[in-house]
Amino acid sequence: MELLLSALLYIFGLGIGEDARPVTFEQLVAAAIQFHEQRQVVPEIVDPETGKLNAAGKIDPDPDAPKIKGIYMTGPTAGISRFDKLIQLIQDTELNAVVIDVKEDHGYMTFEPADPELKAIGNYKKWIRDIHHVMNTLKENDIYPIARIVVFKDTVLANQRPDLSFLRPDGTVWHNGKANPESFVNPYMKEVWDYNIKVAKEAVALGFREIQFDYVRFPEGFETRADSLIYAQDERSRVDVVADFVKYAREELNPLDVRVSVDIFGYAASVPAAEGIGQDFNKISTYVDVISPMVYPSHYSTGWFGLTVPDAHPYETIFGAMMDTHKKLEEIAEVKPIIRPWIQDFTATWVPGHIRYGVKEIEDQIRALHDAGIEEFLLWNSSNVYTEGVNYDLK
Repeated sequence: MELLLSALLYIFGLGIGEDARPVTFEQLVAAAIQFHEQRQVVPEIVDPETGKLNAAGKIDPDPDAPKIKGIYMTGPTAGISRFDKLIQLIQDTELNAVVIDVKEDHGYMTFEPADPELKAIGNYKKWIRDIHHVMNTLKENDIYPIARIVVFKDTVLANQRPDLSFLRPDGTVWHNGKANPESFVNPYMKEVWDYNIKVAKEAVALGFREIQFDYVRFPEGFETRADSLIYAQDERSRVDVVADFVKYAREELNPLDVRVSVDIFGYAASVPAAEGIGQDFNKISTYVDVISPMVYPSHYSTGWFGLTVPDAHPYETIFGAMMDTHKKLEEIAEVKPIIRPWIQDFTATWVPGHIRYGVKEIEDQIRALHDAGIEEFLLWNSSNVYTEGVNYDLK
């Protein structure tokens, strides 16, 4: 703080030392505001006139962040004794980060927010009863905190505010027909954007150093029902509106010195843009600090990377996916984000020909990442039960 104050005084000609002239509080405030405004003047990543990429516009807001090796943790897990066990796992291994649900898959925040507007909306559960204890524990143990926010899959908000969702011709909220029906809110709605950014800023205020957005897309198969559903839209394509949200999120959050990351289907790097759900790998990657393709071997079907059962070949599947990712991102090399994939720490019993995932299979994935030149990763297990005895070194 003293260094910043001295810099402000020096920069704005107010002087320091014996020859310094008196400085009023108003001058300090004006200097601080001017310093902040000048600091935020960053060129556009994409030139609005030419469409050319500008590397000067892609500034890492947290350049001192470590190479991340992390695990996923639900809100309920963060609120019970298993939290301490997972902290110990991180302490005892090469892991150094945790991704915690701040807004989970149904749309609930996982703790009571401090923000009056979020509290009034009421879409939260007190799974994490003492979020400050959680954050203090992470800080004390030097664990990098990442806030996961599920964006457009939001059953709670869709039912609460049908005008922000997709409606059937009979006026009911559309859902995907699963055993536990899931609904989405409309990515065209700026109000939805602002709601999720407000949730993100709540997380930033608590000390999260990165905001990871998930389900940044329209529902799967949306192209088959887009013309039959009732919802607000404009002239933008689904791909453009999703990319516009990511751009907006970056503009809102990067000045707060936090990174923005997005989870994306792993195969999105291997195919052209998924117009139906609005995901273009490179358009999204252009605006994020970190891109996290979900390259679980169990998610690839027969034929991928020349394999009959990709799930049974974790090394080959991960290596092939990373090669495709590198190739895809060559198109935006000037503004390429950090590649930090999600890998598999679970056994996919529903996949014909699957294998049991244990130490060898997880280490095979990590080795494939190393061989593909990838330095970071996240481990997914929806129950937060992680395999013991794994060497997480990327070698």
